[in-house]
Amino acid sequence: MTSINLISNCTMKPSSRILGLGRKNSSFFSRCYQSFTMSTSFCNNRLVLNLDHKTKQYPSRIFEFKRVMNGFQQVLRLPSWNLGHSRTFLNLKATKTECVSSIGGVSFKAREFSNSVETKRGLRVGKDDNKGGGDEEDLKEKNSKNGSVAKKKFDDEETEVEKEAWKLLQKALVTYCDTPVGTVAANDDSGSPLNYDQVFIRDFIPSALAFLLKGEHEIVKNFLLHTLQLQSWEKTVDCYSPGQGLMPASFKVKTMEFDDKKTGEVLDPDFGESAIGRVAPVDSGLWWIILLRAYGKLTGDYTLQEKLEVQTGLQMIINLCLSDGFDMFPSLLVTDGSCMIDRRMGIHGHPLEIQALFYSALRSAREMVVLNDESKNLVGEINNRLSALSFHIREYYWLDMRKVNEIYRYKTEEYSLDATNKFNIYPEQIPMWLMDWIPEEGGYLIGNLQPAHMDFRFFMLGNLWSIVSSLGTPKQNKSVLNLIESKWDDLVGDMPLKICYPALEAEEWRLITGSDPKNTPWSYHNGGSWPTLLWQFTLACIKMGRTNLAEKAVDLAEKRLPIDSWPEYYDTKTGRFIGKQARLFQTWTLAGFLASKMLLKNPEIATLLCWDEDLDILETCVCTLNKSGRTKCSRDVAKSHILV
Repeated sequence: MTSINLISNCTMKPSSRILGLGRKNSSFFSRCYQSFTMSTSFCNNRLVLNLDHKTKQYPSRIFEFKRVMNGFQQVLRLPSWNLGHSRTFLNLKATKTECVSSIGGVSFKAREFSNSVETKRGLRVGKDDNKGGGDEEDLKEKNSKNGSVAKKKFDDEETEVEKEAWKLLQKALVTYCDTPVGTVAANDDSGSPLNYDQVFIRDFIPSALAFLLKGEHEIVKNFLLHTLQLQSWEKTVDCYSPGQGLMPASFKVKTMEFDDKKTGEVLDPDFGESAIGRVAPVDSGLWWIILLRAYGKLTGDYTLQEKLEVQTGLQMIINLCLSDGFDMFPSLLVTDGSCMIDRRMGIHGHPLEIQALFYSALRSAREMVVLNDESKNLVGEINNRLSALSFHIREYYWLDMRKVNEIYRYKTEEYSLDATNKFNIYPEQIPMWLMDWIPEEGGYLIGNLQPAHMDFRFFMLGNLWSIVSSLGTPKQNKSVLNLIESKWDDLVGDMPLKICYPALEAEEWRLITGSDPKNTPWSYHNGGSWPTLLWQFTLACIKMGRTNLAEKAVDLAEKRLPIDSWPEYYDTKTGRFIGKQARLFQTWTLAGFLASKMLLKNPEIATLLCWDEDLDILETCVCTLNKSGRTKCSRDVAKSHILV
C-alpha cells in the first residue's frame, strides 16, 4: 500500500479554481476543490480516498493534480498514477494551528518545512551534510553573523526619507495564516486597485532584497515556499493551461466562506488568465530562482535550497525553460507581455531582458542543484546552454560604433555556413536616430534579434542584468555604463531610469503597440522612467567600480520620490511628470530605493549578488563540428575580439 499526500486543507467548493492552502477557525472542510468520482469516507477529520487500480476505478483528473504530479514524477522518478500497487490512499488532513499541504509525498508547512532532503535515488540527506549550513546552532550563528554585517551600517544614519519608505514597506506587507508572505504591488487608495493589491513575484524582488539586507529573513523564506506551492497549479484560460514548472505572475490572499458557514484564507494564483492579453509570465520562475540564490548568499542558510521540495521546484522551472521546441536558437523564445513589459511592445521573439534573466537563473541553478545521479544530466544541459547563450548574446546582440558600421555595409541573401550576415539583416533597418546617438566610447546589447530583424532600442533592464550576471564581457559591461553616462539626459534625466529608449511614436507606435492608449510615446513601457530600476543600476555600478553614477541617480530619486508619493513611473522624455496612469505608493519603487541606499552604504555585500566571469563557460564549445562540416568553430573567431 502506498500513501500519497496531496494539498490537504483545500477548503473550496467543487467548481472553484482557487488554490486553498489553509484556513482559520475551522476544524475541517466539507468539500474539496473538485468533485471526485470515487468512494470517499470521512472519519475524525480525515478524508480517505480509495483508488482501486485493478478495477481501473480512479479518475482521469484527480483533484486537478495530474499535471503537477506528472511534473514531480519526472524530476523525482516517482511512480505514475497507473503504475505500482493495487491500492493508493490519498490522505488529506487539516488542523486549526497549521496551514499544511503536500504534493506527491513532499510535506509543506507555512511556518516550518522539512529539515532534510531524502529520497531513495541518491539525493543528499541534508541533516548529515554540513556543506549546506550544518546543524541548527551553526546555522543560527552563521545567520547572526550575516545579519550583523548587513545591519551594521544600515541602521546608522537613516534619513527621514528612508524611515518613511520603511514605514510604507511595512504597511504593504501581506499576511497568510498570520505570517508575512509578500507585499502588495501598490497601496494607492485613490482609484480602483485592479490587480495592484496582489503579490507579484517580479515586484517582490526589490522588497525581498531590502528585507534581506535589513536582516529580516523570514518573510523572504515564506514567500519562496508559498510561491513554490503554487507552482503549476492546474488553472485554465478557455482551453489553455500552464506548463509544468510554471510559476504564477502573482497571487492574492482571499477570505472565503465555505459550506459550513465558516471562513478561511486561501491563496489564489494568477498564471496570466487575468492579465492583459492573457499571457503567461516567463520571468516569474527566473526571478524566483535568482531570489532563492540571493537568500542563501545573504543569510548563509543554504539548507532551504537543499530541501527536496525546493530542489524539485527548481528543477521543474529549469526543465521547462530547457525543453525542446521548434526554436533552434540558444536564447529563450517568448511572446509579447511575458515579462516586466507586460503589454504589446514589439518584444516578442528573443528579448534581451528574458535572455539576461534566463542566463542568471541558469547560473544560479547550477550553483544550487544538488549533484547526484538524477541531476547530473540536467547540470550538463545547463552548462551547454550557458556556453551557447553567452556566445550568442556577446557576438550577435552587441552594438557599438564599429558594429553599426559593419551592419551598414552588410551583404544580404547569404546562403552559406560562413556568412557574415547570418540573420539576413538589411542595412536599411538601421534607424536614423541611432547613427547620431551612439557614442564613440560606449555600446549596448540590442533589444531583440530575429531573422531579418534587429530591435535597435536600448532596454535598460536587460543591459543592467547582463552586467550583473556577466552575460556581457568586462569590456562590454564597461561600455554599457559609458553609454549611460554619455547619454545621461536621455536615459536618466530628471528621474532614473528609462525602461527603453527611444519611444515608439506616430505610425510606428500605432502598428507595433496596436495603438495602446497606456503605452503612448514617453509613457509607461514606451520610454517611461521607472525608479524601481535603481537597485539593479546600483548593483551594476558597484560591480564595475562606478558607484558615483549610482549615487548620482539615487540622489535624484531621493529628492523627488517622497514629494511625489512614490509613483510607479514617470512620463516625458526627461521624466519630469508623474505617469498619467501611475499608481502612487508603488511598493517596488520605494523598495528599489531602499535596496539601493543600503547597497551603497555597504557595497561589499553587492558582490554576493553578482556573478564574475566564468572561464569554464567560455572554454566550453557546444558546436557539433562534424555534423556541420565546418573546419573552424565560430567561437574561436569570436574570442579574438569579444573575449576580454
